[in-house]
Amino acid sequence: MRNYPVWLSWAFVAVCYICGQQAGGTHQTSKSADQAEITNMLDAKIKEEWEAIKNKNQKAYGELLTDDYVAVESDGNGERYKWKALSELEQSMVADYTLSFLKVSTLCPDMALVRYEVFIRFPPKSTVKFEKILVGEIWVKRDERWKALHYQETRVK
Repeated sequence: MRNYPVWLSWAFVAVCYICGQQAGGTHQTSKSADQAEITNMLDAKIKEEWEAIKNKNQKAYGELLTDDYVAVESDGNGERYKWKALSELEQSMVADYTLSFLKVSTLCPDMALVRYEVFIRFPPKSTVKFEKILVGEIWVKRDERWKALHYQETRVK
């Protein structure tokens, strides 16, 4: 488990290398336009994702995840695969949320790393009223649809 960050780093480097080989000689202006388009689209997808979590909508949430999706949350309970993430959705206590500082790094035409901050508010009777987390997600384009492949969060004190 301790080697997980090392493994993830090496996988990231390998993906960057492979995607860099595929990208070839694209013009800088089209890259900027493509980057803006992907950023706007993923921003909308992440808002859909958090709305599905807030509304406990398993169908909508599930459609945003790849079949091999893995999430690592800050609670220390290890990896959650798609089926586990969907089954835990019913116990979600997210009353509201605010997304900020979204940054998209395109790794190749069909893969992007997205980083952002989430301020989560819980119901008034909850012991914890709010939480701030930093999130890193890998999104991939499969069958012409963008879906979340990996989710990693870190709680901010």
